[in-house]
Amino acid sequence: MSNQLVLALTNITQADHGRVGGKSAALGEMLQHLSTADIKVPAGFSTTVDAYAQFISHNQLATPIAAELSKINPSDVNSISTAGLALRSLIANATLPSALLDAVTAAYQTLGAGSQLSVAVRSSAVLEDLDHASFAGQQDSYLNVTGVAAVLAAIKQVYASLYTDRAIAYRQTHNMGNSNAHAMCVTVQAMVNASSACSGVMFSRDTESGFAGVVFITANYGLGDTVVKGLVNPDEIYIAKDNVKHNKPAIVKRHLGSKHQMMVNASAGSNTSQCTELVDVAKDQRSRFALSDSEAHTLAKAAITIEAHYNKPMDIEWAKDGDNGQLYIVQARADTSQLQKASANMERYLLKQKGTALVEGRSIGNRIASGKVTLVRNLSEAHKVQKGDVVVSDMADPDWEVMLRKAAAIVTNRGGRTSHAAIIARELGIPAIVGTGNATELLKEGSTVTVSCAEGNTGFVYAQALDFEVQNNSISSMPDIGMAMQFNIGNPDRAFYFADLPNNGVGLARLEFMIERMIGIHPKALLDFDKLPRETQHAISSRAAGYASPVDFYVDKLVEGISTLAVAFSNKPVVVRLSDFKSNGYASLIGGKLYEPSEENPALGFRGASRYMSNNFRDCFALECKAIRRVREDMGFNNVHILIPFIRSLDEAQAVIALLESHQLKRGDQGLQIYMMCELPVNALLADAFLQHFDGFMLGTNDLTQLTLGVDKESGFVAHLFDEESEAVKKLALMAIDACKKAGKHMSVAGDATERKIELIKWFRAQGVNAITVDPKKALDIWFKLAH
Repeated sequence: MSNQLVLALTNITQADHGRVGGKSAALGEMLQHLSTADIKVPAGFSTTVDAYAQFISHNQLATPIAAELSKINPSDVNSISTAGLALRSLIANATLPSALLDAVTAAYQTLGAGSQLSVAVRSSAVLEDLDHASFAGQQDSYLNVTGVAAVLAAIKQVYASLYTDRAIAYRQTHNMGNSNAHAMCVTVQAMVNASSACSGVMFSRDTESGFAGVVFITANYGLGDTVVKGLVNPDEIYIAKDNVKHNKPAIVKRHLGSKHQMMVNASAGSNTSQCTELVDVAKDQRSRFALSDSEAHTLAKAAITIEAHYNKPMDIEWAKDGDNGQLYIVQARADTSQLQKASANMERYLLKQKGTALVEGRSIGNRIASGKVTLVRNLSEAHKVQKGDVVVSDMADPDWEVMLRKAAAIVTNRGGRTSHAAIIARELGIPAIVGTGNATELLKEGSTVTVSCAEGNTGFVYAQALDFEVQNNSISSMPDIGMAMQFNIGNPDRAFYFADLPNNGVGLARLEFMIERMIGIHPKALLDFDKLPRETQHAISSRAAGYASPVDFYVDKLVEGISTLAVAFSNKPVVVRLSDFKSNGYASLIGGKLYEPSEENPALGFRGASRYMSNNFRDCFALECKAIRRVREDMGFNNVHILIPFIRSLDEAQAVIALLESHQLKRGDQGLQIYMMCELPVNALLADAFLQHFDGFMLGTNDLTQLTLGVDKESGFVAHLFDEESEAVKKLALMAIDACKKAGKHMSVAGDATERKIELIKWFRAQGVNAITVDPKKALDIWFKLAH
């Protein structure tokens, strides 16, 4: 084997990047230094820059290539396309020198012990996989290539892909120019038989927020090109790193993708473009996660090891072999979007209007943009896109990079967060919504829309141009405000993003919001699943797909929501308020009307502690307790504590504490703290007695004001009488505050007043309240106002 033209991956390290390109260097580095960490990398070899130089020299291509490159106008798509076609044609018509033919033949036969080994032939350009430019999807790869003739043909095609339109434009975008000196190397790897298993992409941090405490994994059946090219909506799994390190249950969030197609090996041949094919995934497979929990754990462990070795956030491709069941790493490169973030500055996009949602999907980037819809079917329609348009398509291909530089946002029917298109959107700094399923049908050409990716994992396309603002704040040094600021969070989707804001933990995590957003089904209906009407069973089965049973779906989803907050705010308190749906709220859930009473005034009816202890709801409440216990005991998140709402009497207080103890949730066990909402006048009037059963109060200004003044704030007739600054409300609040101070227990305040009335917050601060709980989106504004 020639040491100049071809090198075995086992003889390569990261130091050889300039000699074998980014992909080969990373694979060799892992083979040499990480194989003892149980990271498996398929064997292979790489051509070198010397091989590429010899190919150029052998065919006397330097001068004609330079001539074509000189014709490129970076701002002219047609100029790039014309030059790219000519350059690829030059390489296609050239021949590989005999020395390279011999070196590749020998390396291939050694790799496959002389057999017809199936291999992946992939680009490994010298400019590829740098810290500031990934070249994701810009150059070509070929899978399931069998036989030396097919491998040699694929190598030449990879050489030609140095001059795809997208690669030429990408180099211009990143100020790398287009030079004859740029070299292409080629990685040749033994194929992992993912055709009969699964594969995907993982990032060692959350792709959207940059949160470093999780690994983000995407998966689909078959070969990985469906995920990286955005052909399918894959499964998504988030894994808590510290839990992996301590060998505890680590899945904190997951989303079942539609996974409607998979790429499999086709009959091998010399035509490298036809070695794979797309086939439909069976319906029963689509309703299951492609990875088991233990496999996700194993992959996350590999991602943690790789990130630690490179000391930077990483973008990693993986594949499972259907023959031996082993998981392999087939690529690792720096996650450029995370390396370019400035952590000291907080950029926030805030939607100031509510709109009609036309389409929703998985969000890319925490940004918002408005623009005119331009439907694009293929690259030939690139001329339609004008600066500031919202590009809507079935899927976004890396070929579109030139066109997308003009776009304000991207919306696609297919694709996931780890696809090449998603990576490009992040690099371009524009919002994208992928995997909508039907955006091209529902969004009309020429209509004006707003694309919002600033509301969590789900992105929304709204009708018309909605008002939004962009705020930039330096959070490197925050002034003291004389009290703790905690967050009120009902949607765990944005927890990783919110964790970057200055905070003292989560003071109020509302379980009913998680039930509504993440589950949408009445817990009693899940417990009574076998007794339900067939249409209701169908609706529930559709939502609960991928989980062991309907009841497991309910508990697992609660665990995911709570543990997402717990890992995002690790080492800080996360106070979970157990469900406080009113009967009309529960009735709005799937199956809810079968179980809920019709009440004239639900706000004063079947809610809070009374509901928990009712024979009609005790088994439902047990599911909430089970979820809390799993998060605290099994996953080890002892920063999670409990808040009980709407306690009407001392008897109820004592009974609910006993009920929690019956579910192994006892105050003080493993540091568990149990708080109560102080939101009824009786709570303040008898504060000393109530505090004997709890670790502190959270003052709920909304209900306390309504019940003190006898005002329904939702009634247009009397809403003007609603006043949290009423002397009566303040007097009751002060009684609760003084009781907490006397008992040495925690006192916090929540409610709309903590976000609207700075003077009232200052009053609470002056009385000695320990913390206020606010909407994270308003936290910085409130923080600075309190500081001044």
